Amino acid sequence: MKGNDGNGFEIITEPIESKNPVLFNGFPGIGLVGNIACQHVIDELEMVQRGSIDSRYFPPIAVLFDGIVSMPVRIYESIEHNLVIVISDIPIHPTISYGISKELVGWAEMVNVREIVPIAGIATMSGKHRVFGSATTCELLDRVKDLVEIFQVGTISGIAGSIMTACHLQNIPAIGLLGETRGQNPEPRAAISVIEALNKIYGLDIDTENLLDQANEIETELQKLADQVKDAEAAPSRKEFPMYG
Repeated sequence: MKGNDGNGFEIITEPIESKNPVLFNGFPGIGLVGNIACQHVIDELEMVQRGSIDSRYFPPIAVLFDGIVSMPVRIYESIEHNLVIVISDIPIHPTISYGISKELVGWAEMVNVREIVPIAGIATMSGKHRVFGSATTCELLDRVKDLVEIFQVGTISGIAGSIMTACHLQNIPAIGLLGETRGQNPEPRAAISVIEALNKIYGLDIDTENLLDQANEIETELQKLADQVKDAEAAPSRKEFPMYG
């Protein structure tokens, strides 16, 4: 199955066998929350790659896994869990977010996706790992209001926001989930919180123990880096004397 490349985007997939699946998607953004969460779900459910999205607007790079070239934006499926995931290894520039969002939502409608779940991060100063939710309908918001913090007022930036807008315009049900982070650094703990929310909303049973181990490792490395920077700043500077010839 190939999408139309007339607008610069092409979706190339094998047939999606799931009936009215849910579609998760994760693109690079704050804390890499969407990427980390989606990749973990793909690994835990042993999802099968079904296709990819290509575009002349993507950066000129090749993505490698164990030395083998792979597409940077990929589509996976789990028939058992009636789930499809779109995950990207490349950031999507704001100027093309609208185009790829419209193409993705159009394709989702064509394969009878029942609802779409954009996953991203949101930076706050709280130090917590809450999950904020939004939806395209009141009915969907009622479904999640007791499971996540409702994102009452604000904006969702990046491609997660443009996908939510595209779903709204095309009347495709969508639930947006934002994992709370402390900044731009990869935040596995925020991804864990999102996965726990997905488990509750969709009746999944995704184990996050491996991801927690990664979170501890990342935090340890970041702390080492912070200590090194602190020590370097505290070290006495060497006096420089002028040279005379």
